[in-house]
Amino acid sequence: MTAKSVWLKTPLTIFYPDLCDVVRLFWGDVSISPDEGETVITQECAEGGAHFFDLWSCGEETYAYHKEITTQSPLEFKRLRKRAAKMGLYGLMKQMTGVTPPWGALTGIRPTRLLYEGMEHGLPRDLAMRRLTAEYDVSPERAALLRDISLMQEGLREMPENAFDLYIGIPFCTTRCAYCSFSSGELGKGKLVKPYVDALLHEIAVCGEMMRRAGRKVRAAYIGGGTPTSIPCADLERILAAAQEQFPGAVEWTVEAGRPDTIDPEKLSMLRRRGVGRISVNPQTFCDETLRRVGRAHTGEDTVRAYRQAREAGFEDINMDLIAGLPGEDLDIFRKTLEKVVELNPDSVTVHSLAIKRSSRLHEQLHVNEGGHTRVNEKQAGEMIDLARQTLTRGGWQPYYLYRQKYMAGNLENVGYAKPGKACLYNIGNMEETASVLALGAGAITKWIYDRELRIERAPNVKNIEEYIARVDEMCQRKRALILEDPEA
Repeated sequence: MTAKSVWLKTPLTIFYPDLCDVVRLFWGDVSISPDEGETVITQECAEGGAHFFDLWSCGEETYAYHKEITTQSPLEFKRLRKRAAKMGLYGLMKQMTGVTPPWGALTGIRPTRLLYEGMEHGLPRDLAMRRLTAEYDVSPERAALLRDISLMQEGLREMPENAFDLYIGIPFCTTRCAYCSFSSGELGKGKLVKPYVDALLHEIAVCGEMMRRAGRKVRAAYIGGGTPTSIPCADLERILAAAQEQFPGAVEWTVEAGRPDTIDPEKLSMLRRRGVGRISVNPQTFCDETLRRVGRAHTGEDTVRAYRQAREAGFEDINMDLIAGLPGEDLDIFRKTLEKVVELNPDSVTVHSLAIKRSSRLHEQLHVNEGGHTRVNEKQAGEMIDLARQTLTRGGWQPYYLYRQKYMAGNLENVGYAKPGKACLYNIGNMEETASVLALGAGAITKWIYDRELRIERAPNVKNIEEYIARVDEMCQRKRALILEDPEA
């Protein structure tokens, strides 16, 4: 059963967005409304003492769900009541469609949290893993994946006292990929590069002083984008030099070299000279036809060339990104890409499931123009992800972090794999939200963890490049209010 539009009727309106996420596990990017729709889904609620009962219905289909909630904490009650509502709706959707999503009822982007939650309540790792299958219908394979990730993260999740991680965004690319939804613009003639770099250097200087006042030290630093290596070498070096002066002592520096057509010996030499130890050289695929289709201005051989140049320059920690489910690709094409990756033998590999965001050109092509949902090649996407896991683990890479996104093909996941000793600290701290992240540049979002209150607060920078340049002092002020908790400081 599928639906063109859904009328979702619930008295628990506070959880409405979360319930919509459950529907989309089964029906993709379907239109959902609280007051109209072709397919009507209704929730009726009753309670008695600590017992809560939900009856979900759609046409002649019904599904009842009961939950006992005994906590005295209002926040914990809200969390558990939301979870119960989602599980009831999940049961109805699974019953109607006959579909069992690989991640079961989980809609969050960080499913490892639930594994750690069980372990923090005293469950052994394997019991915490089995709890995910029993309570949330997570497949045994996905639950085992979370267990393996937690093993790789041992000793790497914990942050030193008063430490933070640093992110610097360079929002420029040589061309814009069809699937891209990041805050980046095409480089063009580069007229915005100098004013952007000047604004970024100002933010770096102000925030360096801020971190000194806060008594904070950087642990790991990451320059991403966009494609940082798309800007001139001298400008990228100015950014690195300023950041390393203001935030000294990082044990890890990563730069997304990303697109092979932006990598050359001059930039590689500069990165090594500046102490960068980890870079990404991202093929996405080694199929040239696919690369042209999605708007990449390079070939598979360009990736091989850039990778070999990076090895010759002395880089001993290179990551490669792949995407499963790209338009027009089948399992055989993806297998050939994996075989090439194994041959090259990078230190880490990130395997993404294609997520077609609303702001991407690919969404417009597949959803708006053709009228279809943004679910690309789901069955084969799942086969690709499984093949990647088998191939990479057999080759000595192990999963070390995972996150999920909305609108992913097959409701799957993105997984980072690494050889022993090559797990990226920044990726773990950011994805597991165990590290406060100071984020600089257009579209970057600072996330600050308050241990005593067990909460995370955010300070986003504006996405538009020209707006960022004009308002960089305002972006600094947002961080002062968040980190120093003194907007006048």
